[in-house]
Amino acid sequence: MYFKTTFFTLFLLIATSSTTYSQDTQELEAENAINENLKGESPLVNLMNTKNSSLKKELEGVHPRVFLTQSEIDELKDKTKSQKELWEIALSSVRAMSIEPTPAPAQARRVQNPVGLGIAEAALAYKITGDKKYLEAAKKYMNTAVSYKVWGYEYNKPDVDLAAGHLLYGLGWGYDLLYHDLTEEEREKYKAKLIRQANLLFDFYEPKSGKTYAYSQNHTFIPMAGLAVTAYALAGETPDAEKWAALPRAIYEGVLDTYSDDGFYYEGIEYWIFSTPWLMHYLDAHLHATGEDLYVKASGFKLMHKYISHATLPGADSHFDYGDTYTGNQTRAKISEDYDRERIDGHFKTSYNVLYKLASKFNIPEAQGVANWLKKKGQVNAEEMWTFIWYNPTIEATPIEKQEKWHYFKDHDVVFWRSSWEDDATAFSFKCGPSEGHSVLKKQVSYPEWRLSSGHAHPDAASFIIWADGKYLTGDSGYEGLTVTQSHNTLVFDGKGQNNEGEGHDVFYGIPYERINNIKITDVKMNAKKVSIIADATAAYEPEVGVKKFIRKFEFEASGSFIITDAVETNTPKTVTSFLHADNVIKKISENTFEFEPNNTSLMATIVAPKKYTTEIQENILIAPGDPGSVDKGGLQERGKKLAISTTEKVSSATFITKLSIQKEQ
Repeated sequence: MYFKTTFFTLFLLIATSSTTYSQDTQELEAENAINENLKGESPLVNLMNTKNSSLKKELEGVHPRVFLTQSEIDELKDKTKSQKELWEIALSSVRAMSIEPTPAPAQARRVQNPVGLGIAEAALAYKITGDKKYLEAAKKYMNTAVSYKVWGYEYNKPDVDLAAGHLLYGLGWGYDLLYHDLTEEEREKYKAKLIRQANLLFDFYEPKSGKTYAYSQNHTFIPMAGLAVTAYALAGETPDAEKWAALPRAIYEGVLDTYSDDGFYYEGIEYWIFSTPWLMHYLDAHLHATGEDLYVKASGFKLMHKYISHATLPGADSHFDYGDTYTGNQTRAKISEDYDRERIDGHFKTSYNVLYKLASKFNIPEAQGVANWLKKKGQVNAEEMWTFIWYNPTIEATPIEKQEKWHYFKDHDVVFWRSSWEDDATAFSFKCGPSEGHSVLKKQVSYPEWRLSSGHAHPDAASFIIWADGKYLTGDSGYEGLTVTQSHNTLVFDGKGQNNEGEGHDVFYGIPYERINNIKITDVKMNAKKVSIIADATAAYEPEVGVKKFIRKFEFEASGSFIITDAVETNTPKTVTSFLHADNVIKKISENTFEFEPNNTSLMATIVAPKKYTTEIQENILIAPGDPGSVDKGGLQERGKKLAISTTEKVSSATFITKLSIQKEQ
């Protein structure tokens, strides 16, 4: 059939094309490119000159000082007695005590990052306990960091990307914490390496006329957080530290002002887990070093707990995987590499400790309650030292059972609903909004140098995910090298999906945001028994696709039944195809009825309209993510199955109606 031919032709072209961009290549080119529309001096120059990034007078010549002074460390010694459990968890998580650091050149994916984190853990453990074994472990990791000629990948953004941020943070804070415990030779060795790496990073991000910045992207704010930590650690010891501190302060003006208004994180939950602690690291270091509190600049911080609670699936061992989040059914089947990578001794590593920080900062009982719930469910954190530091026992916690079971993130147009907070609850989500939220248009006026970098968002307008009794009944496909619409529960036209799919990892690249902003939910009604959502996904398709109208109505009743109604119009006749996905099995029951995951709890799909249609159960083939710098070249991979429901003939208008019903064995 037509769709099947174009499907495999598309993937053949994608897999063999030499002109497609990976996320990192595209991002690097954009970072180096000059925007001719930005005339005159970069606005960051004025910010660097006027915003506060100077060390407080009482901290000059003092070590430690970046996050903690010695007197504050002494207070933490007392806290180890009152919060014995958290302290024991923190000590048991000091990776330098049990894991050998990867020796140079350390070019495998992500292996340098833990070295930075490990330095900080061991150094702080030593300062609190006084046990020399932690000092020696910290120095082993510090010496390893110095041995890396390139911080990061030699073949992709060397010395200026995520590993540089991690290692500047770890070695910089380690130098600060252990200053009086190092020999003069050791101090000079570590300082020389920090100066070299900080200058390389500064030179890459230094403001120039026409230079743009991906403020909302983790590849920007993580390196800047590391640079700031090193700047405050070496303030007064090298003249370059002054400019190092000024640059992150200027860039974080944009980072915080462009942060999510409603708390939803557009890159997906995996990247929230990885990147959000770095926002806290910068803000904590800056506040402690300068006295300036920047937490209040990002209103979405106060809503972050809502995103985490609702994006967490019942049972708290998985998430609604919008965006680049894990590897779909392979992760849920516990067979993918990322399943083990994202867990510590089988416990899900989620950065929930960030919520303890925000609960304390803003006195949010709900945030404290969400964090307590996730801790109780066995989740863990990449940096448990910060769990110990951030947890404030005086903050009242609102139990998760008393928090709202549904929420509408209005800026990003994403809806979440669940029947309860129990492990066997039914839960679903519906998404139909612009990649980084509706507020982007207004923010771009204030920050014309802001370069959107939405490669971790997907072409998934009007898609949905359904979960019940501990498993996905229909949902997404996870992190892809080249994201395509057919990986989601939505529509394609003549085999063509949304945005610039197939042309690079960032399918939104080059599309005017004024058009993307027209992807929207137009009506939401929710309560404990019923949900009704109306969404307009027309603008998600490029003009040449010829979609005049795609309106989806998504209805749910608490008995477990859904009705999906699509009204479609096109400029010229098209074959319209609707997709429904399954992790494992789709069974054909009759010509119009299919059962998804037919084992215990299942989802029955009944096609009501159009009158003339064809169906095909297909393998869900996609391009997996490749190595950094070649993320679009990971090769073909199967992730579950999908049902394609297509109009028999090319049509200019069509109505699709599909009834879905959750079936539970008695």
